[in-house]
Amino acid sequence: MTAMTNGTVLLDIDDEVAVATLNRPDTLNSMTAGLMDDLRQAIESVEQPGSGARVLVITGAGRGFCSGADLSAIGPGGAEAGSDQATMAGATATDAMDRHFNPTMRAIKNCVLPTVARVNGVAAGGGLGLALACDIAIAARSADFVATFGPRLGIVPDLGTTWSLPQRAGRARALGMAMLGDRIPAQQAAHWGLIWKAVDDDRLDTEVEAVTSVLKRSSAKAMTSIRAAIESAGERSFSQQLDVERDYQAQLIPLNMVEGALAFLEKREPHFDS
Repeated sequence: MTAMTNGTVLLDIDDEVAVATLNRPDTLNSMTAGLMDDLRQAIESVEQPGSGARVLVITGAGRGFCSGADLSAIGPGGAEAGSDQATMAGATATDAMDRHFNPTMRAIKNCVLPTVARVNGVAAGGGLGLALACDIAIAARSADFVATFGPRLGIVPDLGTTWSLPQRAGRARALGMAMLGDRIPAQQAAHWGLIWKAVDDDRLDTEVEAVTSVLKRSSAKAMTSIRAAIESAGERSFSQQLDVERDYQAQLIPLNMVEGALAFLEKREPHFDS
């Protein structure tokens, strides 16, 4: 395990699987600027040639995945006292989003490796956005998902949640979660399509290993192209999407198709370099 600069994220790379662990268990891994910078540093590290990583897993230490933003910095001691306190808190928060939070979320969405969220406990507020930003999310059955922004804080869901929720669960469920703040159990989240799978707690690591074993053998370029093609499909007609698929194939077939065909004929797993 390697600790990032601020010591709030631990990075481990073993057998081509990188695991970035949010490491503030006493606060259920609540988000600070330092944690988000550490997470971005971890992503940049595993993207470097020679890192040895072919898939990235994001998880939380202790009993939670991520409880969202650390609100202590916005409390009474988080800004100078006086009538301008609320305005200053708002300016501080949006500045932190621009400089720390949003760049990290973009790094996850644009990661050159496939990403997996190992949701070992509650994913609340920004933690929900973090889990949904990953390509595949697998949750322990005891975990739950909650959009605390609207009913608890009087703000809009952020960290991409307003994009991810309707993409995955549809408009009605996205509005219900965001406006009512209900806790959605992992099994229900899987039923809604918010996550890939909910599993018994004692099988979480086994299921994550099964997924990463497939992804690390796959072509990372193909996996991230699948991500891009699917997530942008709603912007185009069916005919336009056919052209997008053709363009991706023009890139990927020269890279991978010969090895894939040989592996199929030789009845073995393919070994992709890209």
